[in-house]
Formats: sequence, structure tokens, C-alpha cells
Amino acid sequence: MYSHILLPTDGSEVAATGIQHGIDLASRLGAKVTIITVTEPLTLYVGAESAGWSAASALADYDEHQTSSAKSLLATIQQQAEAAGLDAETLHVPRAQPASSIVDAARDQDCDLIVMASHGRRGFRRLILGSQTAEVLARTSVPVLVVATTPTPS
Repeated sequence: MYSHILLPTDGSEVAATGIQHGIDLASRLGAKVTIITVTEPLTLYVGAESAGWSAASALADYDEHQTSSAKSLLATIQQQAEAAGLDAETLHVPRAQPASSIVDAARDQDCDLIVMASHGRRGFRRLILGSQTAEVLARTSVPVLVVATTPTPS
């Protein structure tokens, strides 16, 4: 039924739930997985450089840290997938918006399913926090399996 599953992650506990479900499903189906993480661009504010702050240096440090963190995260999940007997590839998309990048990757990698978790918040809390999962659902033509997680009390 599904032969190539996209597994998005931001490294959170919520995303880990989706990753585990995706790996379990791919194992049962004998599907290939592509694990994706997206690092958003650094937001710079006007006037920061006049205060003695170097944007160029900050951008380089930020990009280096984000790339290093992404490689580590993806390697850990790739090992988890391979331990389950899966063919697993990784993809890091730097300086991008997560939902758009997930939708683009699903199309570009010829994935036939996206498995991702959602925090399960509703109403006003969901509005404030936003939802990459909701945005992916609204933008993609690829089927999406949403793994609901129980939010922890705040």
C-alpha cells in the first residue's frame, strides 16, 4: 500500500511519537523511510548591529549549530530505523519553513505517506502555538497519518 514514508521531526518528544509510529508502520509494510528535519531561519531585528552585535557572525554560528544538531538528530533516528530493518535516508532543510519543506520533500522524494505527530491541543491554545501538522494537512496532496499525542498539563 505505502512504499515510501516521510517522517518529519523537530527533535521533540511529540515528534518522537510520530517517528516511532512511522517506523513501526514502515516495518510492517516493508516501506522505505525518509526522515526530515527543517531548521528555520534566524530572525534578525533592525538596529541590532548598531548595538555592537554582528549579524554575519551570528548567522554563521547559528547555521553551524543548526546543521550540527540536525545531523545528530537525523543520525540517531536513522539508526533507529535501520535497527528495525528499514532502508532509511535523511534530509535536512536549512533556513526554511517546516510545513512547506515537508510538503515539498514528500513531493520531491516521491513519498506516498507522511506520518507526523500532533500535540493534540485545541481551541485558543492551538491558535497561539500554531500547528505544522495542520499546515501540512492543508497544503499537501499526499496522505498524512496524524499520530495524536496527549498534551502534558502546563
